[in-house]
Amino acid sequence: MAIKIEMPKLSDTMEEGVIASWNVKEGDQVSAGDIIAEVETDKATMEVEAFDEGTVLKILVDEGDAVPLGGLMAVLGEEGEDISDILEGAGDGGSSSSDDSGDQEKAEEDDKEKNAEEKEEKEESSSSDSSTSDDGRIKASPLARNMAEDKGIDLAKVDGSGPGGRIIKADIENYKEEAAPAAAAPSQQFESLESKEVKVSQMRKTIARRLSESKFTNPHFYETIDIDMKPAIAARKQINDANEDVKISFNDIVVKACAIALTRHQYVNSSWSDDVIKQHGDVHVAVAVAIEEGLMTPVIRHADKKGLAQISSETRELAGLARDRKLQPEQMEGSTFTISNLGMFGIEEFTAIINPPNACIMAVGAIRDVPVVENGEVVPGKRMKVTLSSDHRIVDGAKAAEFLNTVRQLLENPLAMLL
Repeated sequence: MAIKIEMPKLSDTMEEGVIASWNVKEGDQVSAGDIIAEVETDKATMEVEAFDEGTVLKILVDEGDAVPLGGLMAVLGEEGEDISDILEGAGDGGSSSSDDSGDQEKAEEDDKEKNAEEKEEKEESSSSDSSTSDDGRIKASPLARNMAEDKGIDLAKVDGSGPGGRIIKADIENYKEEAAPAAAAPSQQFESLESKEVKVSQMRKTIARRLSESKFTNPHFYETIDIDMKPAIAARKQINDANEDVKISFNDIVVKACAIALTRHQYVNSSWSDDVIKQHGDVHVAVAVAIEEGLMTPVIRHADKKGLAQISSETRELAGLARDRKLQPEQMEGSTFTISNLGMFGIEEFTAIINPPNACIMAVGAIRDVPVVENGEVVPGKRMKVTLSSDHRIVDGAKAAEFLNTVRQLLENPLAMLL
């Protein structure tokens, strides 16, 4: 008996999948547990395995094509088995109604064009009968006059092909003004990049949908604070010099500072759920990682309870998996707060869109060399701006400011993070 292979639900937010590659071809024998295809979901590229054995009788979807959840991808069965009824059922999934609709639309469009042409012919015929004076005026149909005026064409330069030399619509459409002799100029050749259309990936579709929902559903507001990073720079150097096996980044220090601050400001570590605000007991910090298709947000779980070395190790591992598109859905789920850092790109300050269902996201800018006033004197300073985007349904301005001040205090007194 033939067996349908349908698109499975590979993540909690998946609505369709794209066939990244087929590992089998028609005629191949497969066994239960064999990986028959790789599917790109909204979060990662996942493997699809067969749950039955048999011969691949038909592959219905090409690599690169999208398939909705439950959509038919392939058919297994015994070699030579008749699967015409399955294929007919797959073909009835909307193609006939779509074709009928397309034919109807084409017929309606043809009727409109035909009516427009008949109306124009009547106008030109009427104009030809009524405008026959020989008083020197240019003979042209009203439609031709309007078209010439819109295009800036001088009717005196147009040869009419209508009755009695009358200018009609076709004359205006076919008119080409003689180009005036141009002054000699050195010829220049410009090379342009080729224009192209890039197919939207499943990840980019999901980013567009989720962030649009966040931006236009959650009332965002933004607060920025400037932080003295000299103490954090000194602490990082001391830690890295003391242990060659550990390389702490500034982002690791920011993650740790935010994690501690979240334990002191639970309203920032929250989510909106219609009639309740859920304040999370655990602190799970998502770190935005840029890849070619967009952003992925692997999660450092229980970040408040982990040391800088462990945060650094996990972040490097997860970022590597993200860039290789090997992150699993569970490694990107359950965050309670998100950090987006563009400092390494030289961005001094920016705002970020909240990553649902988080209440806040913090945008981290570059560390800047700036003059600052200390004890009445201007001295070199190291400053970093961070901007907190907050959901105003959960967090008010004063609460967001309190959180940012705690983060600043921790970064300006790194030893406090060890207590």
